[in-house]
Amino acid sequence: MSDSAPHVTVATLVERDGRWLFVEETVAGATVINQPAGHWESDETLIEAAVRETQEETAWTVEPTHLVGIYSYRPPELAYTFLRIAFMARPIEHAPEQPLDTGIARALWLDPAECAAQAARHRSPMVQRCLDDALAGHRQPLDWLQHLPT
Repeated sequence: MSDSAPHVTVATLVERDGRWLFVEETVAGATVINQPAGHWESDETLIEAAVRETQEETAWTVEPTHLVGIYSYRPPELAYTFLRIAFMARPIEHAPEQPLDTGIARALWLDPAECAAQAARHRSPMVQRCLDDALAGHRQPLDWLQHLPT
């Protein structure tokens, strides 16, 4: 992959009792807020990647239910674009004893107003946009994503 090739990532939007699952993570020395998210690996489906990243970053097992959207964003300081595939997921089980992924300070549940109030700490504009789209009811069936056999 060239330095300018897009980085494909997945993110999950998990709601429980009006609050949404986020992570605080350290990026370039700053503590930022993000949805559970990370890079898609070539040996897994996008849905599997979303489940894995959420488990690694929050210790929550989730079940993706819908596709919320596909987003692209190029941070001004980077030479590449992020392509984010965002999923709605329902929380299944929490394993509080599980260590969180490197760089993750903690998982936290925020209501939409609390998230918006911390916009200056969002890792990227995709954080608020994905939440806004989920709140607006953006939902597509998971079968919109097709992984063809090799």
